[in-house]
Formats: sequence, C-alpha cells, structure tokens
Amino acid sequence: MKRIQWIPLLFGLVASAVVCSTMGPAHAAPRPPSLYADSAAVAPAEKPAETPPAVSSAPSSDTSAATPAQTPGAKPKATPKSKKGPPAGKAPAVVDSLALLEHVVARDSSKFDNLYKLGVMYIDHDRLDDAVTVLTKATKLRPKSSAALVNLGAAHDAKGQATQAQGYYRQALDISPGDSLAMCRLASSLYAQSKYQEAIDLLRQAIQEKPGSFCAYFYLGVAFADAGIYRDAIRMWKKVVDLAPNSSEAMSAKESIDVLEKFVQKQ
Repeated sequence: MKRIQWIPLLFGLVASAVVCSTMGPAHAAPRPPSLYADSAAVAPAEKPAETPPAVSSAPSSDTSAATPAQTPGAKPKATPKSKKGPPAGKAPAVVDSLALLEHVVARDSSKFDNLYKLGVMYIDHDRLDDAVTVLTKATKLRPKSSAALVNLGAAHDAKGQATQAQGYYRQALDISPGDSLAMCRLASSLYAQSKYQEAIDLLRQAIQEKPGSFCAYFYLGVAFADAGIYRDAIRMWKKVVDLAPNSSEAMSAKESIDVLEKFVQKQ
C-alpha cells in the first residue's frame, strides 16, 4: 500500500517553525503501542486500496515572538487618513524591517531583544546560518531564555542537525519544565528520526500537563495519519482548531481535515 508521508518539522515553531512538509508515496511508519491506546477507533482489518491526496501536515514557521503582542484591553491607535496620496506613477516606499533590524544590531549587538527578534526573522527568511549565529549570541546574553533556546533548536532542525536541535530543546525544558512548545519541537524532531514511541510519549505528557497544548494535538494527528489511523488524525486536528483557531497549526489542520474526511467517506 502506498501512503502519504507526513513529516512535521518545525518546525514552525517557530518559531515553527521553520517548517515545510514533504508529501509523496512512502513506506508506512510502524504504529507505536501508544497509538493503539489513544485511538478511539479500531484500525480496519483490510488496508484501503487508495491513498488520500497529499495535504499540508506541518504549520508554517512559528514567529509568535517576533512581533510583540498588543497590551490586553488597549485600543489600537487610529491611523490618520492621508490628505494626499502618492504622486501618480509612484508607489509608497516599503520599509525593509529585516534590513532595519540588521542595521540596529550591527551598531549595538548587546541587546537581547533585538538579537532574538533578528534570529526569528532570519528563520522566517530561511537564512538559517545567520539565525544560528544570532540566536547563539542571544542565548549567551540570556542563558535562561527558553524561547531563545527553542528557536535556536528550530534553526538547527531546519538545517538537518537534529542532535544539536534536541540538545537545545532539552536545555529549554530543564529551564522551563513542562514548556509545551519545547516538548512539541522535541517530539517532532524525534519523530522525524523514527523515534516514534519517545515522541508520542512526550506529546501525551504535554497534553497531560497542559490540556490546552494545541501543538501536541497537532503532532499526534500527524502520527495517527502517518500510521493510517485517519479518523483519529481528524479527531486530533479538530481539537487543534477548537483550541487555537487562528494558529498556523489550525490552518494546516483544517486543510488536512478537509482532505481526509472526503477520503474516509469513500471507504
């Protein structure tokens, strides 16, 4: 039986992310025992002859820390309307925020916040070597920043350096035990190395400690889909949409749900 390959990276913690999915025919991943334990539906005795179309199974890069959140309750400032538009034939100037931040950091690289934001932006722009360099400096300035460690791990993961990445995720968990994002990133990295049981145990732990950990539900959905347990994959992804409807994970989950539900209805 040919089956789509679901490859989570992310990536996009982060941050990611840092994530893009590769689809296509692949060998079926072995089902860890805990998948059977979590499954509410019994896998069919006969495997379906068809394979569902490739769908998006990984969220885009996680850049939640790159843009400061608005203060709760604060009213957004109204933007005054311009009395005059730009001259005919001329487009308004576009501010290159990456170049601006690079200029700021080049003048003063002692500010953690600037280094951290620049590192996240480098990940978004797929400048992974630069991201590693800048985020390494950030972690030296603030060694106890679990967010910086997770993003540094995400950059290494995107470079294909899983061992280094997992080391940074574990450092983040030493600093912030139960950090669901660090656990999800670590689980995703382990799963990509075919360490299925360890990855799934981490995801179950994340959900047990933080029931609102939508990234854990997302990657459990990936594991179910990879094992061919499509109904439970749908169930996990619907949970993601319920918990964080505006997240990048939810966007990917919605696309995957739509494809798999059509496939399952044909069975």
